[in-house]
Amino acid sequence: MDISLTEYMEGQLKQTTSTFHRYMYDKISWESRMFGLVGPRGVGKSTMVLQYIKVHRDSRRLFYISADHLYFSSHTIVETVDEFAKEGGEQIFIDEIHKYENWSRELKQIYDTHPDVKVGFTGSSVLDIYKGFADLSRRAPIFMMQGLSFREYLQLFHNIQVPVFSLAEVVNLKVKIADVSHPLPLFRSYLQKGYYPFAGDTDFELRLLQVINQTMEVDIPQYANMNASTGRKLKKLLSVIAKSVPFKPVMDSLATVVGVSRNVLPDYFLYMEQAGMIGQLRDDTGGIRGIGKVEKVYLDNTNMAYLLGDNATDTGNIRETFFYNQTRVVTDVINSRISDFEIDGKTFEVGGKKKGNKQLSDAKEGYIVKDDIEYGSGNIIPLWAFGFLY
Repeated sequence: MDISLTEYMEGQLKQTTSTFHRYMYDKISWESRMFGLVGPRGVGKSTMVLQYIKVHRDSRRLFYISADHLYFSSHTIVETVDEFAKEGGEQIFIDEIHKYENWSRELKQIYDTHPDVKVGFTGSSVLDIYKGFADLSRRAPIFMMQGLSFREYLQLFHNIQVPVFSLAEVVNLKVKIADVSHPLPLFRSYLQKGYYPFAGDTDFELRLLQVINQTMEVDIPQYANMNASTGRKLKKLLSVIAKSVPFKPVMDSLATVVGVSRNVLPDYFLYMEQAGMIGQLRDDTGGIRGIGKVEKVYLDNTNMAYLLGDNATDTGNIRETFFYNQTRVVTDVINSRISDFEIDGKTFEVGGKKKGNKQLSDAKEGYIVKDDIEYGSGNIIPLWAFGFLY
């Protein structure tokens, strides 16, 4: 293999530690002939692939390339895999695949011509991956990875080991954090800075802003053929959402604020959702899988809400954003007609510690999810406990 690619891989591996694995590490079909790992920018996809190579490289021929490496300005990925196969290579990982033109066509070619070479690829521009995925879906399973759960944050930054709990265990108040009698200070830190694996960096806010800018001003405009100024206008929407109480979008007024046609806004919201910038809570009219009517819009995670909301971030918004952000990873969540959220017939009302039972009077199985409490009782569950689902 080309020496510059080999040196690049060795440099990346040297910087990679294997002490902490993300929740997806044990869920990925690493032995598939081809698979994709996608997710928003900055959630740790590259690190996870490098960890896998580090653990398994002694027992088989593995190689790692990044599709944005300068080498690929004059060489193709197909040529590189051809050479890897001739050298007896067994599995190659292609990082940042969306930065390479015609990537889906070349991956199909590799799949059809090299049955003995396994291929894993990652992509941060979820939009481009979805576009190319239609061609690859029969060949490659696609795995979606989100940011850190509260549980993962505790393990990565505070060395506190807690197992995953099911939703049934959470509602039955089974969640316990060994050796932590006061979880709320840790929970507050997580809400502000704990969703991304680079949370410990001194320039955390700057890095998160770069993730947002890159997504809003490059990824989405490229995908949707819009100009950069429209991307910047869309970024305005993010701070509007951050400072609002959880709201149902009124397209006319939002279109005026942002300065675009109301007819294109639903599409733009969908692009922002797929790119990991917002979450859209839908009703059950179109079935659960993402085609119901949008009832509320949240920023994707609480770290973004604190960063973009400045000092005007709405507390109720933070609470609901956290609840939706963590539960959606493991189950289908829809808008409740009588309260905030509905999951599998269970109704959840999210609020502060003084939140009452009133809105749950018509619920078959209702729970009050309270912030600012350390422990639950009966149908009252602490908000932080929903951070242990993955």
